[in-house]
Amino acid sequence: MTVAIVTDSASDLTPQQAAEAGILVVPLSVSFGAETFKPSVDLSTDEFWVRMTAPDAPFPTTAAASPGDYAAVFQTAFDGGADAIVCVTVSGDLSGTLKSALIAADQFAGREIRVIDSRSASMGLGMLAQMASEMAAAGEPAQAIERAVDDAKARMIIYIALDTLEYLKRGGRISGARAAVGTMLSIKPIISVENGVVENADRVRTRAKARERCLELLTAKPIERATVLHTTNADIEEFHAKFLERADVDPANVQLGLVGPSVGPHLGPGCVGATVIQRH
Repeated sequence: MTVAIVTDSASDLTPQQAAEAGILVVPLSVSFGAETFKPSVDLSTDEFWVRMTAPDAPFPTTAAASPGDYAAVFQTAFDGGADAIVCVTVSGDLSGTLKSALIAADQFAGREIRVIDSRSASMGLGMLAQMASEMAAAGEPAQAIERAVDDAKARMIIYIALDTLEYLKRGGRISGARAAVGTMLSIKPIISVENGVVENADRVRTRAKARERCLELLTAKPIERATVLHTTNADIEEFHAKFLERADVDPANVQLGLVGPSVGPHLGPGCVGATVIQRH
């Protein structure tokens, strides 16, 4: 049986990563004012960050992929010889993309399409898709892949240390007053993705302490695989090195990823963190 793996651009997989793994990626959209782009189609992650950090740039907004977008990719997979599809989407609580995938799957009566809510975002989602692609390449059936993804997502954690509250304010996540107080007190929040939604995991007073606390949270248990994440201007090399030094993980199973247009607007530049799948 040939199983195709589908995910969406909220996974933050690079075009090269997706191509090497044989993963089909359905793009969401990101808009800067009147201009709308498809990530990795007509807007690269590097180009997104140039626009995002430009002086007086309009704050970007994101929109879910449509059922038609998914239907087109599903058809491409079947036309390419797939007997079944496993589709892993960004958390249904963070985007309407999951609903679009389910609607599209209903259009293929009699075909096996398993749609999985990752309950995650960024490379949390991306690593699940990568794992699924490895199993598909090994000849595993869609049902076994779905079970393995469900198991892995239950062992996944994400922590990100933010450099500023400004982007959470601009994205409507917190009030301007809270952001102003946080800036005056040099508060550096640490956010997590838990059960599919973004939560405030901790708050500390300095950038160095935020990164230290983030490392503590991420490396508390043995790790199966991980992706160290960052946004631009984050001095990621030191954080990456400390993660590898302190985590109980095979360094070969640790990737380094740049957060893209789906999550980046709420984080802003200067952020570091990771998503990890803990060992059983």
